[in-house]
Amino acid sequence: MNKALTDGVVFMPPPFADGLNVWSSEDGTPGSNTYDGAFNAALVPADQDFDSCLEIFKNDDNVKLTYMGQTPFEQGCYLRISAKVKAVSGPLPNVRAVAWAAKSGGSHATGYVEQGPSVPLTAYGEVVEVSAIIGSGSRNGVDMIWGADVAYAHLGLEMTGSNGGIVRIDEIVIQDITGAYLRDMMDWVDVRDFGAAGDGVTNDRDAFLAADAAANGRTVLIPEGVYRITSNLTLHSDVRFEGTISMPDNVYLSLTRSFDLPTYIDAFGDEMLGFKKAFQALLNYADHEVLDMCGRRLDVTAPIDMQDAVNTMTKFEIRRVIKNGQFYVIDGPAWDTSSVTANGSYNSNNPFKLTSVSNIASIKRGDLITGNGVGREVYVRDVDVASNSITLSQGLWGASSSQSYTFTRFKYVLDFAGFTKVNRMTLSEVEFQCNGEASGVRLARDGENAIFQDCFFIKPKNRGITSIGRGCQDLHIERCQFISNEQGLAATARQSLAFNMNANDAKIRDNRFQRMGGTAVMHGSNHIIQGNHMFQGDEVDKGPRTSGLIFTYENNNTVLTGNYIDNCSVELNNEHDPKPNFSSEYSFGGMTITGNIFVTIDAAAWFNFIIIKPYGTGHYVSGFHVTNNTFRTYLGNINRVEGVSTTHATLNGWNYRNMTFENNAYFGVNQRTISPVLLEYSQNSNASTWSLDAGEYMPFGGKARRCSGLVFEDGLKDGANAAMHEMPLVKLAQGSSNELVQLKWPRACRGKVYATIRTDNPV
Repeated sequence: MNKALTDGVVFMPPPFADGLNVWSSEDGTPGSNTYDGAFNAALVPADQDFDSCLEIFKNDDNVKLTYMGQTPFEQGCYLRISAKVKAVSGPLPNVRAVAWAAKSGGSHATGYVEQGPSVPLTAYGEVVEVSAIIGSGSRNGVDMIWGADVAYAHLGLEMTGSNGGIVRIDEIVIQDITGAYLRDMMDWVDVRDFGAAGDGVTNDRDAFLAADAAANGRTVLIPEGVYRITSNLTLHSDVRFEGTISMPDNVYLSLTRSFDLPTYIDAFGDEMLGFKKAFQALLNYADHEVLDMCGRRLDVTAPIDMQDAVNTMTKFEIRRVIKNGQFYVIDGPAWDTSSVTANGSYNSNNPFKLTSVSNIASIKRGDLITGNGVGREVYVRDVDVASNSITLSQGLWGASSSQSYTFTRFKYVLDFAGFTKVNRMTLSEVEFQCNGEASGVRLARDGENAIFQDCFFIKPKNRGITSIGRGCQDLHIERCQFISNEQGLAATARQSLAFNMNANDAKIRDNRFQRMGGTAVMHGSNHIIQGNHMFQGDEVDKGPRTSGLIFTYENNNTVLTGNYIDNCSVELNNEHDPKPNFSSEYSFGGMTITGNIFVTIDAAAWFNFIIIKPYGTGHYVSGFHVTNNTFRTYLGNINRVEGVSTTHATLNGWNYRNMTFENNAYFGVNQRTISPVLLEYSQNSNASTWSLDAGEYMPFGGKARRCSGLVFEDGLKDGANAAMHEMPLVKLAQGSSNELVQLKWPRACRGKVYATIRTDNPV
């Protein structure tokens, strides 16, 4: 860069021979005294060394020769003042280059060095060059370092020392030597050339902005040093860090052309701080929507509080993406799970509150709550210390009005729980190497459309993804893998969980869940679960199997399609219902299970693939369809594929409605489950009552409630061996367990019938 060439800026003052009225004997400002007609100055037309020159008699302690023209100064420019001088007679003085720095309005820009090094004249007739360099950066050879408030200067020479000497001065030369420091052929600009100190104390923000403005497509270089930035900074050029930045927690750095994690790590010299600052910028600037980790592995030594990293907001509702990297958990006490106990009062009429909570200062948002009558995956959503109350993520199905609870605190690599609401936050191609020390991600308290795509959760200690409120609304988990840290344990000994749901509309597709303690605890409704592989087997001979998918909202309106459900079960219950007895709500159902592969290996014979577990009385099944699935066992049969857990209550089989269990394939299952079932019955002896037993086929202990068709093969014969054409009276739900359909004939007869019997009322 050379302003004389590129912008036509004139730096050189006129020669002395053109007149001395522009040469001041003071600081060069308007109105100052000039050498025009001065007694102590004269033009010398011919000097053996200088040709034309100016001769000055030093008659004062400080004699100046200052050009009154305004020599422009810009950040990033370097100017050199030089002149050749020689002593002619009298005492030998010292000579130095001097300047008077001015602001744009003409006032003095104080606080800067305004003189160069002093050069002594030691012999008469010896030509000596006096020079100094002015610039904006603290670079080698720069004598006067000026800031951005300097607009122009008056430049010249000053003679000090003994009086009475005569000195001759060749023309004063002012040159733009920026090219010596900052050559246009280089593809970078250095922030030091624009006044950056890099001392960790001086605020270098203005220098960074000036360098960015001057870069014009080149890279801004931040050389070694610590550069203090005290207010928000946006750089629009590519940036390369050799030094680091220091800034307060609530100050943002936006790198619009270099917005990626490695650059932020370089900028702050610390991986975790760099990630936090990059995330802070991601949420605070519209210039970025994706934080690319560039395949970087980030060693994580403590949970990352995502809201604290942003520092200035608790709600964010615009799409943002974190992609393509790995969080690698480093063992340490920061990951230790802790727990406290406290008493609290509960009223099912206020189902999401615990009141009169003791020891409340020790309870934190996000703690898992356990105790009598508490369902799985109930969390502390908020803590109100002033009122001794806690907001819960779910209701409690059977808690006493006052009892003791345990609050367990898991530690998460990424913790969004400090946010009241986050919408459309996407994590894509991110690997969480939890190493059995940490859990993965804790969602915000509220929000929608959190998306996890192509992510890996490797060996989470407790949880993969946790929702402590309704931040899971419309949760997407797609093509992710959850690999347990408990694979060597028996299935019943594992405690880890891939994820939980409190809200509606989840899309869980094409994932793999490997030997977790459970795949999911899902409240809410309208979920789509498709194409996943979940397996929870172990090496225990004839071992128990645990629930993989647990639906805790009775009528969940869910589609479960095309999954590979391996050594685990699908469980429907109402453990999050604060009033678990049936009243007027929809009961269990609203669910379609179709086209899935169900497999178990070496499981206990009593294992069931589909379980309904009511936590209160009076419930039934309605709108529930299990069709076109394959059920297969290896290394031993199971008795049947479905069942009811009666730990707390039974189902009301008289109210089953609109339920089908048909067109499934069974291998290694002792008793097939079918409803409606086409039952073949042969009455070989004459009888007036035929009892058709459909009970073993009926799902969930259902009753033989409907007979929708009777087809008789080869006709009927009565006791006289005559053909019989009368139709029977059909009696439903007969027998001690209501499992029989009885055909009542007007007289004894025999024959074969195909009866279509179902356990529900389909109308």
